[in-house]
Amino acid sequence: MLKVGLTGGIGAGKSEVSRLLVECGAVLIDADRIAREVVAPGTPGLAAVVDAFGPDVLTADGSLDRPRLGSLVFADSGKLAVLNSIVHPLVGARSRELEEAATEDAVVVHDVPLLTENGLAPLYDLVIVVDASPATQLDRLLRLRGMTEEDARARMAAQATREKRLEIADIVIDNDVPLERLERRVREVWAELVRRAHTPRRAHTPRRAHREQGSEE
Repeated sequence: MLKVGLTGGIGAGKSEVSRLLVECGAVLIDADRIAREVVAPGTPGLAAVVDAFGPDVLTADGSLDRPRLGSLVFADSGKLAVLNSIVHPLVGARSRELEEAATEDAVVVHDVPLLTENGLAPLYDLVIVVDASPATQLDRLLRLRGMTEEDARARMAAQATREKRLEIADIVIDNDVPLERLERRVREVWAELVRRAHTPRRAHTPRRAHREQGSEE
């Protein structure tokens, strides 16, 4: 099994890359999706969030009011830390369950938006960073997600810098390109992932060497 961390800044197009990798045959473990599942109605995770932040973080139907919770935690680092202490262990446990269910020769891609920020690179055999210029990110957030410019810039600023993400990259996928070029690049990367997945573990190159090689791609 090859464990791959996939990350990128908001608006960089990481979701499109993960979709293309799944089409190629990757097993995708989506941290954002799992984070929603572990606080779904009736879960211990949601009960813990309500205990910590009160019933005002629930909607009328009993589900989590994400905009309300977001307004509370992103303005207060202490509250954000409390939320992370509830959600992150649950996401980690579920991710391990899904990984253990994969076949021995699988390429398992962990889609983790905050991989850089949380220092998670050592958990994976290699890290793929989906890269786009800040101008491209901003344009996509305004045009495709309907954000205000103020909100988009604030969300971009809250993440790791482009330079910090590229520092941990073993493989970089440039997404300042047309879709057909992105698809071609993902197919190239997939061929490399399959090759590494079938390389005996003792012959794997250390992550530092991977990173040096990947920075040239």
